[in-house]
Amino acid sequence: LMPDVMDSFRRLQTEADLILVEGAGSASEVNLRAGDIANWGFACESQTPVVLIGDIDRGGVIASVVGTHQLISEEERSLLKGFVINKFRGDTSLFKEGSELISDETGLTDFGIAPFFFEAHKLPAEDALALDQARESGGALKVVVLRTPRISNFDDLDPLAQEPDISVTFLQGGTPLPADTDLVILAGSKATIADLAYLKDQGWDIDLRAHVRRGGRVLGLCGGYQMLGQTLADPHGIEGPVQTVEGLGMLDVETVLTPQKSLKSVSGQHIPSATAVEGYEMHIGQTEGPDRQRPYLQLSGYEDGAQTLDGRVAGTYVHGLFSSDGFRRAFVGSLGGQASDLAYEAQVEQTLDDLAAHLAANLDTGALLNAAR
Repeated sequence: LMPDVMDSFRRLQTEADLILVEGAGSASEVNLRAGDIANWGFACESQTPVVLIGDIDRGGVIASVVGTHQLISEEERSLLKGFVINKFRGDTSLFKEGSELISDETGLTDFGIAPFFFEAHKLPAEDALALDQARESGGALKVVVLRTPRISNFDDLDPLAQEPDISVTFLQGGTPLPADTDLVILAGSKATIADLAYLKDQGWDIDLRAHVRRGGRVLGLCGGYQMLGQTLADPHGIEGPVQTVEGLGMLDVETVLTPQKSLKSVSGQHIPSATAVEGYEMHIGQTEGPDRQRPYLQLSGYEDGAQTLDGRVAGTYVHGLFSSDGFRRAFVGSLGGQASDLAYEAQVEQTLDDLAAHLAANLDTGALLNAAR
């Protein structure tokens, strides 16, 4: 895969003045180095300068940075430019001796200490690890997201979770769906067929049918939308063996996974509420069937999604819908709640600006930029 990664990197180099590459996992897992593509493998292939970021909130940060420096190869060490200590709570001067110790042991440049940024929770979650720290809010309306092993794009729910009247819970496997749930959301998936099998193994398919019989609602987003149909076919073996599996049967549609991927920004209108929406599509597969005659969204030039006749079960391929303030307010109202005046996108932009100022005040950003040259 490295040649394809490098092709993408070179294309980005023609479009951007600065590319920030984030590793995935640990920089010191030398036991996995032979097959590494996301950390040192890419850094060495592209000759990208590297800065180690140590999360002091986890503890053992001195040993982590010094130990990484000792474990990596000479080639990898030659790319290291320095280190940053992240998420420090309290008086940063208390770690002055620790920073000096790291510099003395490694010879690396100290780019500074970033104090803990408490407003970070207002930003979209970085990855699924954030779900382990997700806290249930106290809203009266209960929204449950089924947490499957390969869940993706779960930041779709961030704006909804910030509504005071809404309580969003990511339900762990082995836990039955609470009877007082108002809405169940099936989020996106990196492997829809596998997550569908997991969902059924938990007995959630039975819970979902009982939930709808009680008058509850279900919304499927992207992969979750595909799961709600009658069948899900993978004739090209994209997600594994060539197979066709039964879906949840809650929407009268069928999905066929195709090699072509839809990746685009979209805008339009939520048909039931006539509110404006913006978002993006990022999926493989085509979904068709009788319930497509009742689309969920009217987008520029085409209709998206499907609904049951009573509207209690719906699905869409569009991510990011709840970031549209008008749609989110109408959606909360349709659940019987009182929506807030949250301007979500403006809040994200302001938080990013505040984070930038926070880092500029505490890190040697000029030295960091010079290291990237």
